[in-house]
Amino acid sequence: MWLICCWSFAVFLAIVLASFVVVLTLYLYLTKSDPDLSFHDDENYFISRSSKDGRVQFPTIDSPPEVDLSVIVPAYNEESRLPQMMDEALEYLTARQKSNPDFLYEIIVVDDGSTDSTSKVALEYSEKYGTNRVRVLTQVKNRGKGGAVRMGMLRGRGRMLMFADADGATKFSDIQKLEESLQRQTSQKNLEDEMVVVCGSRAHLEKDSIAQRSIIRTFLMYGFHFLVWFLCVHGIHDTQCGFKLFTRSAARLLFYNLHIHRWAFDVELLHIAQHFSIPIAEVAVNWTEIPGSKLSPLQASLQMARDLFMIRLRYLTGSWKMNYKMKKQ
Repeated sequence: MWLICCWSFAVFLAIVLASFVVVLTLYLYLTKSDPDLSFHDDENYFISRSSKDGRVQFPTIDSPPEVDLSVIVPAYNEESRLPQMMDEALEYLTARQKSNPDFLYEIIVVDDGSTDSTSKVALEYSEKYGTNRVRVLTQVKNRGKGGAVRMGMLRGRGRMLMFADADGATKFSDIQKLEESLQRQTSQKNLEDEMVVVCGSRAHLEKDSIAQRSIIRTFLMYGFHFLVWFLCVHGIHDTQCGFKLFTRSAARLLFYNLHIHRWAFDVELLHIAQHFSIPIAEVAVNWTEIPGSKLSPLQASLQMARDLFMIRLRYLTGSWKMNYKMKKQ
């Protein structure tokens, strides 16, 4: 009798589980969607006092490149930390342009719907250095870091495009290491037409960071690394460092295909890159934790875990598709 009850319960459990999988698969398939590329009209312009109406329309990534490097800085309520990052970045870029007048750059600060004076702070740099070097894109609503990075990338003018966190945690001059890695894998003449991704990496700092972290944060870190490896990306030790460099063609393909707008967007980018066999390199960078983070480790971990499963399931069921034919915006 006991065996019959156990067998019946096992069968019931299997039916429930199978039903759940079928329903979930149907839901994911029926709710399939393309990446959301809709923008508010105001998000197509940057402020420029030299223009008659005070603003100028951004170009798009579909246009030919006009500068060597675009630096995208996603910023949400970063009025206090942004100046240090901008000062360091502009000091490096200005010195580089002085030594090589042919080198052209731009920084696009993407204000992700901040409630503080982030846009105002960024506009001060735009006025000081000119809108050809510093542009400010203020999003009408908060989309998340991934949404802000994509918004900037699709408006960048660079042969190479990178994004760097607004807190300045990564030493900005380390971009030279990323560029050297990228250039070893590309032809200098047609760099923008080739596809390469270079990731700044903090993996070499992991042992020291573990010694300073709580047991809970260490557990969350290892759990996240396992899920990334198991579900989405293989062979990349640090997917989350906010310091990544792309050729123009790679950025165009990856960001037009991006669905995730929040913290796990890096993982989806690398998942798409591996699907298309785009070369990915990792380069060790100098990184320092900067106080003032608005990220809750537990909340962010839960959200990222959910997004990792979503990435895997939606691509597996065909709910999300990767389109190699790069769309016109």
